[in-house]
Formats: sequence, C-alpha cells, structure tokens
Amino acid sequence: MTFKQAVEATPDVATGFRTGLTALGAYSSKVTVSDTNQLQGSIDIDTCTKAQYPNDNRWDYAFAYKGEAFFIEVHSANTSEVSTVLRKLQWLKDWLNHQAPEINKLKTTKMHPFYWIQSKNFAILPNSRQARAAAVAKLMPIPRLNLD
Repeated sequence: MTFKQAVEATPDVATGFRTGLTALGAYSSKVTVSDTNQLQGSIDIDTCTKAQYPNDNRWDYAFAYKGEAFFIEVHSANTSEVSTVLRKLQWLKDWLNHQAPEINKLKTTKMHPFYWIQSKNFAILPNSRQARAAAVAKLMPIPRLNLD
C-alpha cells in the first residue's frame, strides 16, 4: 500500500494527503532529502485530528520517503517542553496502533521513525531528568532532519 492509500484508508486524516512535504508548510525547510523524487507525500496530523482530539497533545506531521513513513514534531526545544513532546509521542504511538494501522505499517524500520525538530534554539539542560527522559525515548531535538 502506498502512503497516499494508507492516508486515505485512515478516517482521521483521509483528506489530509499532500504532495511532497507541502503538509509541513513553512517547516518543510526543516527536512532535507537526497532525492526529492522519492518523496511520496505528507500529512499534517495535528490539523487533521484537532476536531477529534481537541484536548490531546497531538503529533505534528508524517511524510513518506522511499516507501517508508517518518514522523516529525516541530516544537520548542526547552527543558520545560520535554514532557509535552513525550506526551505527543505517546499519543502518536497510540493513534498509529489504534486509528492508523495502515500508516503504522509503513513506519520506517531502517532507522528511528520519530523525530523532534527544534523550532528555534536548543535549550534543554544537560544531565537534567528531562534530557535523560528524551534520550531514553530516542527523541532528542535536532535542528533539521537530513535523509539520504
């Protein structure tokens, strides 16, 4: 199943498919790929699911590259925001397992599928419990995502 088909088979985001990285809007510049012809679309999960889950900490985006799905959260990289992003990650995992199984099947297995991309500067205190929690979750913020 293609990414587009998986998105269309997921009621929460069925109308949210966009070509390339266009669903990321201004944040599309935070993702670089070596072969743009291998981009197979994107979705703004947060916007698409806002009505269904208005009070939840929703994840931002997903996109497909070389037949695999990647999930990115663009968020402030501050010590005080680590718990929020970790809640968003748990929400995403639950959503993928229960509401978006076809998208979940496309999740990359060659590398970690979940990325926190810092919206501005990095300001997480080193050696803090928050930094350790992000590291354990394999979700330390990065300035941008570069894929070969």
